[in-house]
Amino acid sequence: MRSLIFNIFSYSVTFIYVISCLLFSFIPGRGALMAALRRYTKVMVWGMKHIGGMDIQVLGRENIPQDGPVIIAAKHQSYGDGFVIFSQFKDLSFVTGDHLEKVWGLKRILTKMNAVIIDSCGGSDSQKKMEREAARVKREGRRLLIFPEGHLSQIGTHHKYRKGIWHLQQDFDCPVVPVANTLGQRWNQTDWKKYPGKATVEFLEPIPPGMEKDDFMNLLQDRIESRSIALLDLDDLGALNPDDIGQLRENHVAEAKRLARENVDAEAEAG
Repeated sequence: MRSLIFNIFSYSVTFIYVISCLLFSFIPGRGALMAALRRYTKVMVWGMKHIGGMDIQVLGRENIPQDGPVIIAAKHQSYGDGFVIFSQFKDLSFVTGDHLEKVWGLKRILTKMNAVIIDSCGGSDSQKKMEREAARVKREGRRLLIFPEGHLSQIGTHHKYRKGIWHLQQDFDCPVVPVANTLGQRWNQTDWKKYPGKATVEFLEPIPPGMEKDDFMNLLQDRIESRSIALLDLDDLGALNPDDIGQLRENHVAEAKRLARENVDAEAEAG
């Protein structure tokens, strides 16, 4: 019953705010739209806590640099972690796949809020577009949220981390703040069922620019995955299957997109 009530609340609130944000998108400037989006995420977090019964804790805000551009690299287990992270910032841009453009009204909203929209299949063209569009975010000194796995991960597992984030850091020349997350225990991926209990989002020690690609990727993944595992509530499993902890998983959608990226890159090298 709790899940049913929360899901009705979630869809209703989302519908209302999509309409509101669509209207705000016609107002000059980004201020009104971004204020509405931040209010939306706060309402959703309120619902997660008070309807879904999720005891959400946000830790490590002192690790977020106060000045200049910053890349926030987060574990992604459900739509819920996007709401929680977005609600912590006044003005946050994010990297997303072009699948969201297919949702009615979202393309205009995403464009207005300066989201970095890339081809979900990836490849070298996608990387160049991400670098080009992210340059605008850098000039404005804003924060940029990216999910380096590129997909929602089942709680306890992880996808292969995509190296576009290293290229972004090279372009931004700024710190990357890893974010550990256990919200998937309470709201796993897009599952209908929600579980009450403790969930934690933690901003970790920033990774400074200047590292070699492989060293950076290994450090980023280790910090996010090891801390996300350490934060798991093993006394109240929720959606977690303990046998999944630490497993590398690639669902059929992720596999298809990875193969498409590799095919595009192979063709580019051959050409």
